[in-house]
Amino acid sequence: MADNILLQDSPAPHGAPAFDKISEDNYLPAVKEAIEQARTNIDAIKANSDAPSFDNVIVALEQSSIRLSRICSIFYNQLSACSSDKLESLAEEIGPLNANFSSDVSLDEDLFAKVKAVHDNKDSFGLNIEQHTLLDDTYIGFVRSGALLDEEKKARLREISQEASTLGPSFMNNAKKSAESYELIIDNEDDLSGLPQSAIDGAKAAANEKEYDGKWLFTLDYPSFGPFLTYNDNRQLREDIWRASGNRAYKDQYDNCDLILQIVRLRDEKAKLLGYDSHADFVLERRMAKSPETVINFLEKLGAAYKPAAEKDLADLKAFAKEQGFDDELKPWDVGYYAEKLKQKLFDYSSEDLRPYFQLGNVLEGVFTHFSKLFGLKFTAANAIPTWHKDVTAYEVRNEKDDSFVGVLYADFYPRTGKKSGAWKTSYRDQGLEGNNILEPIVAIVCNFTKPTQDAPALITFGEVTTLFHEMGHAIHALLSNVTYSSHSGTSVLWDFVELPSQVQENWAYKKETLDLFAKHYKTGEAIPDELIEKVNNAKNFMVGFGGLRQVSLGLMDMRWHSADPTTIKDVAEFEDKATEDTRLFPRLAGPMSPSFSHIFAGGYSAGYYSYKWAEVLDADTFELFEEKGLYNLEIATRYRDEILSKGGSEPPETLYKRFRGRDADPESLLRREGLLKAA
Repeated sequence: MADNILLQDSPAPHGAPAFDKISEDNYLPAVKEAIEQARTNIDAIKANSDAPSFDNVIVALEQSSIRLSRICSIFYNQLSACSSDKLESLAEEIGPLNANFSSDVSLDEDLFAKVKAVHDNKDSFGLNIEQHTLLDDTYIGFVRSGALLDEEKKARLREISQEASTLGPSFMNNAKKSAESYELIIDNEDDLSGLPQSAIDGAKAAANEKEYDGKWLFTLDYPSFGPFLTYNDNRQLREDIWRASGNRAYKDQYDNCDLILQIVRLRDEKAKLLGYDSHADFVLERRMAKSPETVINFLEKLGAAYKPAAEKDLADLKAFAKEQGFDDELKPWDVGYYAEKLKQKLFDYSSEDLRPYFQLGNVLEGVFTHFSKLFGLKFTAANAIPTWHKDVTAYEVRNEKDDSFVGVLYADFYPRTGKKSGAWKTSYRDQGLEGNNILEPIVAIVCNFTKPTQDAPALITFGEVTTLFHEMGHAIHALLSNVTYSSHSGTSVLWDFVELPSQVQENWAYKKETLDLFAKHYKTGEAIPDELIEKVNNAKNFMVGFGGLRQVSLGLMDMRWHSADPTTIKDVAEFEDKATEDTRLFPRLAGPMSPSFSHIFAGGYSAGYYSYKWAEVLDADTFELFEEKGLYNLEIATRYRDEILSKGGSEPPETLYKRFRGRDADPESLLRREGLLKAA
């Protein structure tokens, strides 16, 4: 056990994970030993004969399982970014071990008695705002974990936690494997008609990797799937790949329907054990929105604006397709194809016109420069920090002013087998107190961008550019954290506030001042033409009703999954159809969305998917201030850093936002930005 690298202080710079020394065989014994160490720490808290205090109970508990948390963060991040059959089987063992330990802590009557004693006397300790927040969070966490239940209910809650601990990873793996099992192999060059050269080259490279000589391979990874649906002239092939995407983890060997029913039933049972009407009620008690009714009203209000706009978008698209000689009924696999052609007609540019100006390396350097201008940060590649894959780069982040160390950032950009789809920010170490020292954060952004080919570097789409700004927004939130306790660090905020720092960053990607930092033609070095930037901005709200209605639909689906009585749900597709009927523009022509909706069934967004739209209101309101005062106005940027980013979850988000903005967010700012309300 002593030679297990996960149980030692990492020899890598800044204490970053020693990925070059970690083996899959390390995880299970390390988790078991770290749990025992944490139990010893908790026993010491209970055995302490001194009067319960903030330090000897609350702070001690906060630090009691740091090593376990560190090990699990490495394990579960690998499970998402670089999985294998071994890691997937380990998850089935590690999940229940963790769940059982968490239950032992949260249901420990003696430990809770100490926490309650501190909470009952909190006014006598002279606590500051951070300490008050940690104490309240700790006490409420125990109560919401069942500390006030009787023994029978505690026993059932423990069983639920153990059962649930393996379901999320199983769901994610099924969705991932189902997607990976699909391949569209093209051997007739005519079937590539309409595709841009970048998509053809990517498909050729993918085929060569699989030794499909002389062929082209398209997959359900978005850099492959997205351009195919957008540009390929062969309608039957578009339908084939669209249906394959729509049928992920539905009625195949990786079917997730039974898992969904198990997940929602366990969540509902847990909520009811704890005295809530539903899982949504349980979750939203600890959100800015507070209740399902607030969320439903919020989404329905947006839907009332988006639906007529979306219906007009679709009517315009159908009329345009007819002009193009399309006499059939427009189907979902035609939408992206004709939308792109209509956009070209209306705004005189194609999405592919932008790609040569977005060489990933240049874009990343430009994003780094952007954050240097906003917050005075510098990013330096750190080859001495080991990574989990050859495609991953580690960066040291420092303050330009005094060269002080801010944290470590990993960037992992390309799809591969074993990596889940999408893009996300994650953490290996949160900023905050460890022992007597405040440690800096170690974070990562993980994406699935267009890969380089033999003939060209990685040239990414404008959508991928905005995704990079988004995920870097999350990373900066974590890196600029300046709190005492790691449970308040960075993105550890109420869930419907967490997307503000990420979504607001996307706004800069549309601005000439920012694009001029990096948008240079990869062959000629020519800056992106001003008229092309203008066209992108003119098209910014193209089909905004269509896209907005889809997000509202997903938010409502999530809320209905988590507020319905799950014992009445027998069929996943039937339930989803009913839940989304008011927001549908097409009948369902493939499987339901739910079996591949990892955000809500495996990713922490259950009863929280609405938060993307909720935070869009905050980000639209925030960016209006930057537009008014200057995109790189140092006074506003510093205030935003100090009042929002650095504070993490140490104070209520509504307090932080009001302090930054001087008022509450204007609820109409989003619809104003999207052109669905006239500017004030």
